[in-house]
Amino acid sequence: MHKNRFHAVMMISLLLLISVSFSGCISRNNDDPHTEIRSIAFDGLTRSYRIHIPEGYNDIKSNALVFVLHGGGGSGENMENELTKQGFNQLASQHNFIVVYPDGIENKWNDGRSKISDNESFYDVDDVGFFTYLIDELSVEFNIYDDNVFFTGISNGGFMCYRLAFEIPEKIKAIAPVAATNAVDHLANYTSHGPISICMMCGTDDPLVPYDGGFITVFNHTRSKVTSVNDTVDFWIENNQCNIIPEVIEYPDTAPLDGTRVILKKYEQGINDTCVYVYSIQGGGHTWPGGKQYFPEWLIGKTCRDIDANNEIWGFFSLMYKYI
Repeated sequence: MHKNRFHAVMMISLLLLISVSFSGCISRNNDDPHTEIRSIAFDGLTRSYRIHIPEGYNDIKSNALVFVLHGGGGSGENMENELTKQGFNQLASQHNFIVVYPDGIENKWNDGRSKISDNESFYDVDDVGFFTYLIDELSVEFNIYDDNVFFTGISNGGFMCYRLAFEIPEKIKAIAPVAATNAVDHLANYTSHGPISICMMCGTDDPLVPYDGGFITVFNHTRSKVTSVNDTVDFWIENNQCNIIPEVIEYPDTAPLDGTRVILKKYEQGINDTCVYVYSIQGGGHTWPGGKQYFPEWLIGKTCRDIDANNEIWGFFSLMYKYI
């Protein structure tokens, strides 16, 4: 009897484990009751993400869905709590949108560049499929209108935004990559793409992703080649058929000790009201404006304090946000 009971318990446990692997797992963040930590099985891998559901969420209305992607070596938790300082959570509480902080496999994204990982099997990771699945599932769960899906991210997360803009522009209203430009691999591999609004933030003194284009170098290790900020802007202006004469805004130097200044150029009136915004962070590094100086200046450059990237990016997204 004891042996049979043991086998029965083991069978029930196995069935429960199998059930969880297919249906996913949800737990609460003890520090924030409005953030859930979820995991799902996708394409043979366990994928995890954090999702912030504001207290004022109303499933009768159509809400916005904002994905915030960490950089290489980061995590969704790090992006939520440290780099953005929970800025998107606070904005979500004010404006009632959903924020998702996903985790990449090996703490990175398969963003379409040919030199991201030394592990060849990493290039089989289907991050485009993963995000397509998440968009579809979360859009149903939270009543997300088709035009209310947005992506932002830094560095590797920013490059992933570009890949999604090339491959699934019909599912995304706009992207806001930080410290990232078009990769040469993107331009070579993705020839079909639709209009999509872009908001770029790039530091002129970024020591990792060169503002004027060239090879990305991390600890003397060359990763991939990127186009310049100007060439990237020109590409998306032409893609969206925007007005080539921009509105230029020079932000006041509210933090003179940070060694940076901000110039914004707005290229508007594109196809389907698309636009291209580029924030040129004069003297800025490989950093999130207003965010944490996550590594020393000698390694990643300066962090701008004249603007808060969270506010600027949500302001950009909200121009296209349809609250129905």
